[in-house]
Amino acid sequence: MAYQSYQQRQPSYASCVTSLRTSLSYLQSSVSTLDAGISDFPRLTSLLKTVRHYELIPQPTLAAAEASLRDEIGPFISLLLDRAEKNIDRQARRIETLKARAELNAGRLSHYTSEGASSAQQERQRRQQEREREKKLKAARSGRLDGSAALRAKVVAQRKEALKYSVERLEMEVQQKERELRKRLERH
Repeated sequence: MAYQSYQQRQPSYASCVTSLRTSLSYLQSSVSTLDAGISDFPRLTSLLKTVRHYELIPQPTLAAAEASLRDEIGPFISLLLDRAEKNIDRQARRIETLKARAELNAGRLSHYTSEGASSAQQERQRRQQEREREKKLKAARSGRLDGSAALRAKVVAQRKEALKYSVERLEMEVQQKERELRKRLERH
């Protein structure tokens, strides 16, 4: 009996050995396939290695940095903008003043050039007025006025002429200011 059981077991051992050899061959082919697959692994790791070119920052951190920067430089920017506006306004006023002065001078110049056109006639009138003044002064000197009173009369006459000139100048300035005011009102 023992021999019989050995013979019955023999085919079953042979099939186990065959099965084990088949498994071993499958295992060897798997190892060779894996070996072929990972033999290029060092090169693939260098190729697939991720390089961080840009540092990514989370949105809340970025928003906080922007707010901090805005709080830090905001007052300086508003100060610079205020200064720029003030300087622009100052320059605009200066330009308007220079324009007004130029128009006033042009008006004076045109007034004097228009006088130059009829200067011969005005020169005659001026001479006649001077003669009349001299006659009045002579009459005043010879009549009731002594030397100091005549001198005072002459000073008063000169002052009167200076005041006439000042009044004419001020009238031209008033006209100039009126023109400027009209222009400003027309613009707005």
